[in-house]
Amino acid sequence: MKQPNVIYILADDMGYGDISRNNGNCPFTTRHIDQMCAAGMRFTDAHASSAVCTPSRYSILTGRYNWRSTLKSSVIGGYSAPLISPCRRTVADFLKSKGYKTIAIGKWHLGMEFSKHPEFFERPDFDACDGIDYAGKISRGPTDNGFDYYYGISASLDMPPYVYIENDHFTALPDHTTKGTGKGYWRMGPTASDFIHEETLDRLTDIVLRQIDKQAKVKDKPFFIYFPMPAPHTPILPAKEFQGKSGTNAYGDFVLHCDAVVGRINDALQKLGLYDDTIVIFTSDNGCSPMADYQELKAKGHNPSYIFRGTKADIFEGGHRIPLIVQWPEKIQGGSVCDRLVCLSDFFATMADLLGAELPDDMAEDSVSNLPLWLDGTHPEVREDLVHQSIDGSLSIRRGRWKLEMCPGSGGWSFPRPGVDDTSSLPAFQLYDLREDIGETTNVINRHPDIFKELRQRLATHIRNGRSTPGTPQHNEGAQIWDAIRWLEEF
Repeated sequence: MKQPNVIYILADDMGYGDISRNNGNCPFTTRHIDQMCAAGMRFTDAHASSAVCTPSRYSILTGRYNWRSTLKSSVIGGYSAPLISPCRRTVADFLKSKGYKTIAIGKWHLGMEFSKHPEFFERPDFDACDGIDYAGKISRGPTDNGFDYYYGISASLDMPPYVYIENDHFTALPDHTTKGTGKGYWRMGPTASDFIHEETLDRLTDIVLRQIDKQAKVKDKPFFIYFPMPAPHTPILPAKEFQGKSGTNAYGDFVLHCDAVVGRINDALQKLGLYDDTIVIFTSDNGCSPMADYQELKAKGHNPSYIFRGTKADIFEGGHRIPLIVQWPEKIQGGSVCDRLVCLSDFFATMADLLGAELPDDMAEDSVSNLPLWLDGTHPEVREDLVHQSIDGSLSIRRGRWKLEMCPGSGGWSFPRPGVDDTSSLPAFQLYDLREDIGETTNVINRHPDIFKELRQRLATHIRNGRSTPGTPQHNEGAQIWDAIRWLEEF
């Protein structure tokens, strides 16, 4: 079989209910993503490994649960150190070894190692921004993690530096002024003269299209393009042509802007004759952020979380259940729907299965091939269970209809919030029967002590073994992981 091209489009903070094909009550139409649903397979029980962005990206690229890394909670910043260890192989490394041209364009948000001016470290008012040598080489970024080419930004659009990066260098020197629209959505920082927040999404899309065109001219060389968009994450800045088009607010307009990006990519594939033998995946790194203004959206008849409880950052379904559409005209039946449990970490093992490769024990330890589901949406479950994480580091484990959450509240930004709302009267843990209670309204942990015990033990085993798939036990990074095991086994 000819090796298919692969384009992985990752939205930033887009909810399950923001796709009109997922949500019959959506007041706007995501026409181009809906066309992907009609041409491919739509998953209704797909999840990011985390309810926030840095950890989710880690699991997508490594096929490993993010909490096995040194990052046990929250996210990293634009100047943060690399999260992916030098010995860890990514799906880009794997595909490159199989003859693929590997390209990353967009928001990295996994840390990089920047060149620094040593004289700044002695200053009493030292700031990380001051110490960066913007003319120096950047290491341990995308091009040191399996990608042949990279163009993008180090983190979110509300995290400095606001300077584009190409491969292992910044493309310009910042002028260190505070620039922007003045809407107050993000912290100002070093900004290059060619960096305009409102134009970033389209600029990155243009580069994706140029790369597709370039690779189309290379015979017998498949390509993998990883396109983590910086939208509809804050700052919420839809282009003028989309403003007011959703009938909701600026966030809804930004979703339509993202939808148009998907359309541009598929149109390019059609024109270049690449459409049939290219796998296009569209998904999101986590649920929609409260910054979208849920109250305003609901007043307009829209809920980005659909019927699910919570938002980005939460252990609840709204935090990590995400849209996932896979389009591959050569192999996937158009208009198909799969309700099986899958995770974004499964991408790595799916690619290995597709290419007939067997992965070593120290790669993709939490990745399960979804290829059988791609080829037949009614195929039996491929996952026995799935572990999620909220922004404060709380874990949950899902097995079939049951979901055990190892915290009394949301673990994130919804009520009850850890450290903000009083949870002293709540049970320490939560157990939900998602078949009967998809909205996670009734904690049934006291009714099912056997289910609680089983799921708690499965979670402890997955942590201890350093993997959740069959194979030789592996090492987890960070001593806190052993504290988590002891804590689980105390109950």
